[in-house]
Amino acid sequence: MAILVGAFSGFIEARRKRMDLVGVFTVAFITAFGGGTLRDILLDKRPLFWVEHQEYVILIFVLAMIATPLIRTLRQIVSERLIVIADAIGLGLFAIAGVAEAQHAHMPIFIASMMGVITGIFGGVLRDIVCNEVPMVFRDGKPYAICAFIGCWMYLLQKYFGVAHDFALWSSATAITGLRLLTWKFDMRLGR
Repeated sequence: MAILVGAFSGFIEARRKRMDLVGVFTVAFITAFGGGTLRDILLDKRPLFWVEHQEYVILIFVLAMIATPLIRTLRQIVSERLIVIADAIGLGLFAIAGVAEAQHAHMPIFIASMMGVITGIFGGVLRDIVCNEVPMVFRDGKPYAICAFIGCWMYLLQKYFGVAHDFALWSSATAITGLRLLTWKFDMRLGR
């Protein structure tokens, strides 16, 4: 699910930049897999998760081929609100997947929380860099990374106290998504 919402964000940004099929696929791929790839490299995990599960790459490829001719219409139909919701869901799911993977690799808890944050935000950072923009997470003052950090610690604390894995995972991902949507709704920003 995280990969799909990440790719969706990439499709929309690629269309905004008037990219062709190759550009659409590349931006969607980078957005969907960038954070997890950096996490796997930092954790020295091989093969990378998307190499091990080629079906994810095939899915993005097929969606890019389908989406490219439809993106112009899609952009007119899809509201900014839906894009923010998709980004928030992606942030929550990617961040918790990252912290869980780091815990599985027996990383210290602070490093595990940072792996979650990196997994959550880095695909969007790469997307913006490829699209020749200062990454949104660094420029608009909204606390994406802080939302991910709080949710990762929520997950780690639940695991420490013996909460069931599935509940810890979903409740923490939901908390990150909710926090991100609240910061958007109330236009919360960090001081500059």
